[in-house]
Amino acid sequence: MRGSPTAPTLNGASEAADPPGSTSSARQSQRMPLSDTPATRVTARALHLGERIDTAGLERSDVISTAPLAFRVGANGYAVVFRYGVVVLIGLSPIEEDEVRRGLGHRVIGAFPKIEDEASVIEIAPDRDDQVTTGGPVTLKDLSPPRLLVVADALAKNVALASDEREVAKVLEQVEPFATRLATHGRAPANRRNMLRLIGQALLVHHRISGRVQVEEKPDVLWDRSDLERLYARLADEYELKERASALLHKLQVIDETMRALTDIIDTERSIRLEWTIVALIIVEVLIAFYDVFWRIAK
Repeated sequence: MRGSPTAPTLNGASEAADPPGSTSSARQSQRMPLSDTPATRVTARALHLGERIDTAGLERSDVISTAPLAFRVGANGYAVVFRYGVVVLIGLSPIEEDEVRRGLGHRVIGAFPKIEDEASVIEIAPDRDDQVTTGGPVTLKDLSPPRLLVVADALAKNVALASDEREVAKVLEQVEPFATRLATHGRAPANRRNMLRLIGQALLVHHRISGRVQVEEKPDVLWDRSDLERLYARLADEYELKERASALLHKLQVIDETMRALTDIIDTERSIRLEWTIVALIIVEVLIAFYDVFWRIAK
């Protein structure tokens, strides 16, 4: 008579096993094929180091991708470098993270005095489907290069948007006093250069979002791995990439319209002052001419 199977112990061995080739043992192995491979967790950290990172000539023997540049670090870590100034570090210790940052230091163009930092937890569970839990870890079947690049792309866009949101908030804080003065006293600010500088900052943020970061564009790896589009869509929804980009563009449009209106008012006031100056000079010239005529008649 065949004995009934018992549940496996922690080390995957059974207290009582069926004979080799038993149908019951086969069914049990199908039910619990990965019971001895528990989920592991690694930390993914995205750092916005500067305006751009020059990756030209950065040749390594352990490169797993060139667009974006991704390579192995240490035994189990990875680094993904994006040209718009973001580097994503996955599974690295603090010492390894510092080494990567120092190695990229001379390649960062327009380094920020304050680095934007966003972290996320990746849970590697071979017996589960790829999923993104709201406020929780990102669960992946494995940390293969395609999945790695998809997660890194979403994290990089998330931290870039956070940096741009902070920059736009600063611009809005500087624009508000100008609009308040116009609404309270009916006078536009006199310093046109400051307003042009704010317009320039808004244009730079707009250029980063539309040109460099390309938030609404999907990562290139999805062209070859369409099965990962659902994972990327879940990550985009979790970090609200499209919604935040649209909100930023709307704020930039408001800033642009406000500053252009203020500069137009200043230009109009300057034109009026210039016209009055010209009229005054004409009057003075006429008076001088009359004085010269009367002086000659008097002589």
